[in-house]
Amino acid sequence: MDVRFSRREMIGLMGSAALMGMTPRLSATEQKLFRIRTITAGVPMSNVGDISALLDAIGFLQQAKASYQALGYEVQTVRVATQPLAEYNQDWADDRSMAALIKLDKIAIEHQLNISIGPVITSNLPDDHFAHWAAELINNTQNISFSVQVASAQLGIHQQAIRCAAEAIQSIAQVLPNGEGNFRFAAAAFCPPGTPFFPAAYHQGKPAFSLGLESPRLLQAVFREASDREDAKRRLKQQMERLYAPLEAQALKIAQESQRHYLGMDVSPAPAPDSSIGQAIEILTGAPFGSASTLAGCAAITDVLKSLDIKKCGYSGLMLPVLEDRILAARAAENRYSVSELLLYSSVCGTGLDVVPLAGDTSIESIVAVISDMAALATKYQKPLSARLLPLPGLKIGDIAQFNNPYLVDAVVMKID
Repeated sequence: MDVRFSRREMIGLMGSAALMGMTPRLSATEQKLFRIRTITAGVPMSNVGDISALLDAIGFLQQAKASYQALGYEVQTVRVATQPLAEYNQDWADDRSMAALIKLDKIAIEHQLNISIGPVITSNLPDDHFAHWAAELINNTQNISFSVQVASAQLGIHQQAIRCAAEAIQSIAQVLPNGEGNFRFAAAAFCPPGTPFFPAAYHQGKPAFSLGLESPRLLQAVFREASDREDAKRRLKQQMERLYAPLEAQALKIAQESQRHYLGMDVSPAPAPDSSIGQAIEILTGAPFGSASTLAGCAAITDVLKSLDIKKCGYSGLMLPVLEDRILAARAAENRYSVSELLLYSSVCGTGLDVVPLAGDTSIESIVAVISDMAALATKYQKPLSARLLPLPGLKIGDIAQFNNPYLVDAVVMKID
């Protein structure tokens, strides 16, 4: 007897399996095609010294991580995102607030997790003190990330906040070796609450959690078997829905047991030095990244991500972080694309400008211009984008930036056209 189920019926069965504790299992080979980059807990804070809420979230994250590891999944990080800082600490710029944030950071370091305190500035108003405060926070903490909101549905483009963000980027670049401080700061536009990826993550509402994935190896494997672009899209959708279903089933089980709301999965195929999205795109297009057809390849992948029949959150788009991807870094060194092309690709894909290496003497006006373009794209298409820009002190356009950070690759300093 040939028994077939509709997609809706299959999802129902998956949900029932989760409620009964029967999370489907993938093979070890299938599990190696992707990693869980992060389990991020959304935590409503009553004040900046609300240690109990943080410790409660840490306990939840440890249990959630262990449950996925018991099923054979690799979980790289656990993270906490709060509501925007000013919502639970109006006096965020004073010394007592800084001391409380440093205390939160020490707890985070002790428990090996990262914290995002959300967009510190959400209005379109100037703030002459923010840049100094941002640099001081980065200099005195290790595991805290934050952002500035530079565009929103309510206010459109926040031109004043864009300048605040640009000034902060320039100040932050000076406080840590190799300008790495800006790894924990971003200018964010239209980013919704609940995204698990930092530094744009923030939370709203009751305690919750979400998942973020690292999956370029999955894309590479699928594209190698595809006969053409349409076949690649069909195969990728099928495989992602099949392989991610057990993750979702386990998340629903965790949500029921913990009484924390499951927000969804950010299906952005976040890359890593050993898992290149640039390589996946090159397999799909048959050409080096930055060549003609790159835009079409980015659009094809994004189409699939947006169509997945699972609960999604956050960006759920294509990430192109130059300093986290060896192929993207190599093609930048070959002058195959520039910052302008990255902005162009952002019109059809994911996260905007991510960990882009810039000359140390890049002016505030140039940074303002780049963030303004990103914010304009986000506003035009009503989509989440962000800019994480790294001016590198002492380096010029064309120099090679080298890092001691295991999550960053060496790359050429890029020019802003």
